[in-house]
Amino acid sequence: MQTTLVIFMVLAAVATLAVLARGIIIMARGKDITGEKSNRMMSLRVALQALAILFIVILFLINRPG
Repeated sequence: MQTTLVIFMVLAAVATLAVLARGIIIMARGKDITGEKSNRMMSLRVALQALAILFIVILFLINRPG
C-alpha cells in the first residue's frame, strides 16, 4: 500500500513538473495572446499539486504511530 502511494505521489509530482514546463514554454513563445492555454495549464498544475499533496497526507496518516 505504501509503495503504491509513493509511486502515485512521484507520478503526480513528475506530471506537475511536466505541466509547469509546458506552461512556461507556452508563455515564452508568446503565441497565446488570450492566455487561455496558460490558464488551462495553470489550473491543471494546481490540480496535480493538490493530488500529490493528498498522497503525501495519506502517507503521513498511514505511517503515524499509535
